[in-house]
Amino acid sequence: MKPVYKMHMKTFVILLLVFGTSQYSHAQTDSLAVVKANWETKKIARGITLKQHWFDHSLFGSNQNISILEIKMRHGIKLDVAAEPKVLKPASEFGSAENAVAAINGTFFNMKNGGSEDYIRLDGQALNETHIGKNGKRSFHQRSAIVIDGRKVSIQAWDGSEDWESKLKGEDVMVTGPLLLDDENRVLLDSISFNTARHPRTALAIKGNKVLLITVDGRNDRAAGMSLYELASVLKWLKADDGINLDGGGSTTMWVNGMEDGGVVNHPSDNKKMMKSPDYKPGMDLDRLAADTTRWDHGGERKVANVIVVRKR
Repeated sequence: MKPVYKMHMKTFVILLLVFGTSQYSHAQTDSLAVVKANWETKKIARGITLKQHWFDHSLFGSNQNISILEIKMRHGIKLDVAAEPKVLKPASEFGSAENAVAAINGTFFNMKNGGSEDYIRLDGQALNETHIGKNGKRSFHQRSAIVIDGRKVSIQAWDGSEDWESKLKGEDVMVTGPLLLDDENRVLLDSISFNTARHPRTALAIKGNKVLLITVDGRNDRAAGMSLYELASVLKWLKADDGINLDGGGSTTMWVNGMEDGGVVNHPSDNKKMMKSPDYKPGMDLDRLAADTTRWDHGGERKVANVIVVRKR
């Protein structure tokens, strides 16, 4: 029995080494694809640059389309949270109303009744409280926050206390999540489908004195979308220090003032071909329609409850 046992163990070790080497090889290839990508760049304003790249089956074995607004937090540039307590409107409308340079969609919200599901503070005043579930536990997107204090932007993790949000120091606060990177380290994510499935994604990352606003397109043949594991990897390869996930799916939108197509620079996934079809019925779950029903354009913005805006003063 001993020789057989040894042979099995040897085979197991070989398979483990082969599998591990293969996984490492894929990760190395993907990281190089991000680091060496020939990003299309456009200067939006002093200290603000838009970077975009379409990965043709070259990232995570799939098509991916990423837009990054890179912001140097210098004098004259500031981030703010903009939100409505009940009314829903597109990110572009929020941005225009705020005379902003740019905007991305914010945290999770009630699509039927409006208002954020998570804590929002504007100019020192709480606008929305965190809606804790009936089980008394915080959702995965209620355990971290973006805090804006003057020109300083930080990402904070839940400390376990009940009224954690109200104690955060900053004029603007947006609870969202989950947290993806903490001090350059990946944060352990649950294996729930929200984290493991591929969807359009929106994220904010901090890299030294820069803030990165990021959208990942999805639900289209030209863009698969990412799992949060994949998104965390991208943030890591971009050399971010901290990173956090925001609301994604059909909400994912990046708007830049003065750009074509009304300023929307990514490809929102709510512009569905089936909405023009006799097969479409009001109330259908648009998030679950097949990828080939999504138009690859800049239309189809979903109305949201809150955004993060970039101001130039």
